[in-house]
Amino acid sequence: MRAVIQRVSSARVTVGDRVTGEIGPGLLVLLGVHRDDTPDDAAWLCAKIPKLRIFDDEQGQMNRSVVDITGGILVVSQFTLYGSTKKGTRPSWNDAARPELAIPLYDTCCAQLAAELGRPVATGEFGAMMQVSLVNDGPVTLVIDSRLRE
Repeated sequence: MRAVIQRVSSARVTVGDRVTGEIGPGLLVLLGVHRDDTPDDAAWLCAKIPKLRIFDDEQGQMNRSVVDITGGILVVSQFTLYGSTKKGTRPSWNDAARPELAIPLYDTCCAQLAAELGRPVATGEFGAMMQVSLVNDGPVTLVIDSRLRE
């Protein structure tokens, strides 16, 4: 699994005219599922995200997690994170998981993140054409991949 994590002041996802998820200060997580991912990948990634110390403490140092600041998490499915341009300029999506694998792992991640956070997470709508708006705070953006485990 691959996640692009952005520290945000606010973020919102809409599908058509309907808001599917919205948060104030917290993390926007764009989540891609690889065709070879397993529940172990989801467990590793989703245990790490809420503990990332990327929010400022009283001294202005990044020492606090989204849990520490009682922030929100918005999770948006993003198969395009596994786009490959190795053979030209039109991306190939061969490494992205098919929906029958991706949806259960996405749902597992959302449930685990909610459990780690201690409250529900906001979400987009899997497979829908979504409009994502955000105010990136910092900006602070990280990319974490369960295959690299860095």
